[in-house]
Amino acid sequence: MGRGAVVALMLCLLGVTVYGEDPYLYFTWNVTYGTISPLGAPQQGILINGQFPGPEINSTSNNNVVINVFNNLDEPLLFTWHGIQQRKNSWQDGTPGTSCPILPGTNYTYKFQVKDQIGSYFYYPTTGLQRAIGGFGGLRVFSRLLIPVPYLDPEDEYWVLIGDWFGKSHKALKMLLDSGRSIGRPTGVIMNGKNAKGDGSDEPLFTMKPGKTYKYRICNTGLKDALNFRFQGHSMKLVETEGSHLVQNTYDSLDVHVGQCYTVLVTADKEPKDYYMVASTRFTKYSLSAKGIVRYTNGVGPASPVLPPAPVGWAWSLNQFRSFRWNLTASAARPNPQGSYHYGQINITRTIKLVNSVSKVDGKLRYAINGVSHVDTETPLKLAEYYGVADKVFKYDTISDVPPANLNTITVAPNVINATFRTFIEVIFENPGKTVQSYNLDGYSFFAVAVEPGTWTPEKRKNYNLLDGISRHTIQVFPKSWAAIMLTFDNAGMWNLRSEHAENRYLGQQLYVSVLSPEFSNRDEYNLPETQLVCGIVKDMPRPAQKYN
Repeated sequence: MGRGAVVALMLCLLGVTVYGEDPYLYFTWNVTYGTISPLGAPQQGILINGQFPGPEINSTSNNNVVINVFNNLDEPLLFTWHGIQQRKNSWQDGTPGTSCPILPGTNYTYKFQVKDQIGSYFYYPTTGLQRAIGGFGGLRVFSRLLIPVPYLDPEDEYWVLIGDWFGKSHKALKMLLDSGRSIGRPTGVIMNGKNAKGDGSDEPLFTMKPGKTYKYRICNTGLKDALNFRFQGHSMKLVETEGSHLVQNTYDSLDVHVGQCYTVLVTADKEPKDYYMVASTRFTKYSLSAKGIVRYTNGVGPASPVLPPAPVGWAWSLNQFRSFRWNLTASAARPNPQGSYHYGQINITRTIKLVNSVSKVDGKLRYAINGVSHVDTETPLKLAEYYGVADKVFKYDTISDVPPANLNTITVAPNVINATFRTFIEVIFENPGKTVQSYNLDGYSFFAVAVEPGTWTPEKRKNYNLLDGISRHTIQVFPKSWAAIMLTFDNAGMWNLRSEHAENRYLGQQLYVSVLSPEFSNRDEYNLPETQLVCGIVKDMPRPAQKYN
């Protein structure tokens, strides 16, 4: 036993409490351009340490993650950690409303703690449309050893990052949007940065030993399209999504909307040979797909060219959503049942109804929420708020909790709403359009209590799942439909609520939620880090004294 351990043991025997800081994980990222060929033709991509997709981040609950990012691109760069709640720490969220970008030729070190969020997540760049050419990768949070998960340890586990792919540079796509046009339809779909040719030359993405069970972490990192994911000849047992253990149902395929992640178990119990994993577009007039090979270690023979079909229509997808149930008996990240939070018994203090719309402003395409199309500001919203100059940068509550009668008139402005700290709020997303929507809220997970066709009215609350709706960070809204979520705004900071569809987000279908602690306490929110980048109108202002005590 080492000297430190002996001292700690003696202190414990004397009744002295010993506090140890949670472990640190250190990473250094060199972000560059490089040549990639996801669909066969070479194009420019964004690489992290020479990799596309980027390197995995493997962490355990409560780990401190430190990532020193060197920006060797020719434009500013930001990373967000999609689904990581950044408790008390929106400074590290990496969105334009919270952070100044990392300028070309400079570096910045992100430091954040992954709290009680066991599950599958990913990261990506939030500046412009950089995500269209890479810079994304998987981020997993394991359970601490003392906290059991509700399934046996798999033989191994694999990442499957799926997404549509446009085959154009991010700058070309941005120019289309800046000129008032749409980016159109994607060129194809990729799986872990490639698409199998199916001509016998493909190497397997993964291997499986006969009789063994494997964990697959599946995330849709694309820009626009929901994808259906399935295995040839194998079913999937769904065990986790976005930090929640689920009742373990078995599925032949899963609809994965943009920004969503699922964790499944697959058992190698079929004839030993090659099999395809397939990801194909859903709810579109076009049909695009990607495939990748899974090979049995003792396998003989190629994968069948006959691919399993995708489901048709969104009613099937709606029923699949309704089948997802929180596992109320599984342990959470702490040793208590994850369903011990009885959200259905909490009084709703506020209802916010958000309706998306699209129209032209000065002849150019814009998307909006409740009639306001968000624009990013030179001074990040959180910095302006912290420095006490918010009134010079944006106005709070440009939209009301009820959408205007006329959604064809769009106002272009920063879109920031206030939420009272620790209040329990119901948010309704209503989609009058013809395409599926996908919304993400940073800083939180929320209870997805309903997705229904039609328009929302208070009477629809009788259809809510108030017992075992899953807690997640991204929810889909089908055409001519609505979705309801519930959450307690107990994480102080400035948090981005956005469309996960890149075109919609870039052209204004997003907003920020300002959640301020009335006590201005460091227990509720961290002060501005000493290393935080500053820009805009606060760049040359003296740093405020520690605002939160």
